[in-house]
Parts: sequence; C-alpha cells; structure tokens
Amino acid sequence: MIRQLCAVEDQAKNLNNEERLCLRQSRSQPILTRLRQTLRAWEDQLLPKHPMAEAVNYTLNQWNELNDFASDGAVPIDNNVSERDVKRIVLNRKNSLFVGKERGGRAAAILSSLTSTCKRRAIDPQRYLTQLLVNLPTTPTSRLSNWLPDQWKLRGLAPSG
Repeated sequence: MIRQLCAVEDQAKNLNNEERLCLRQSRSQPILTRLRQTLRAWEDQLLPKHPMAEAVNYTLNQWNELNDFASDGAVPIDNNVSERDVKRIVLNRKNSLFVGKERGGRAAAILSSLTSTCKRRAIDPQRYLTQLLVNLPTTPTSRLSNWLPDQWKLRGLAPSG
C-alpha cells in the first residue's frame, strides 16, 4: 500500500497543488482507508509488547499527521526535504557547541530556517537577508509576515531567474 501511495505521488509530482489534491483524494484516500483497516486488524491480532504492535500503535497514534498530505496539495507525502535541511545543521553540530547561550542557538535556528526556505524557493539568501535586515527595523509588527521568504518573492523583490 505504501508503494501504491508513492506511485500516486510520482504521478502528482508535476501537477499544481489543486490537481495534486484532487488526485490524492481520488487515488490516495482509498489506499489510506485500506491501510488503516489493515493496521486496525493487526492491532487486534498482535501481543501488545510485540515490536510490530508497537509500530502499528505508533502509526495509528500519528494517523492525522500522516494523512496531512491527503488534505493539502502543497504538503509533501514525506519529510525528506526537511530532513535534508536539518542534515546541514547536524553536520555543523560541533561548531554549534560554541553558540554560547540559548539566545544564540535560537538565532542560529531562525537563520538556518530562513536560509533553508530561501534555498527551496530559489532565492539568493544573501540578497534576501540584506533586504530583510535593512527593512526590518521600520516594518510594523502587523506586516512582518510580508518578509517571510515566500511572501518576499511573491511581492517581486527577489530577482527572477
């Protein structure tokens, strides 16, 4: 069933979000329904401490989160992109030991999130951060969301290319 879900995603990869959502609802949703029924049947047959029972229970406990992709065409079926983005932080862990204070670690996490988002949106992080830092002090709190990388790009402040 997982292979079937991945096959649907392969078909959906070049579709826009609306088309992807329609495909997921028509093709993936029935597979997810069957998968949940199968997991429920296994749950009843397995001993509670069996490793497979623990895996089944974990999956069922995370069911809503695992199905987010089927209700939003913009949500990927997996978290591979996020995992790749986090990998750079993990590889830089030794340097991060010297951040100094919790506030510095929080700032590093925010900058990492912003640069990762820029990378995914094909935005030059240096240009984005330069404009952000120049304009942020005069930006009202109510308009901060305009400076998120995706909104910044939509407003046409990012170079096309």
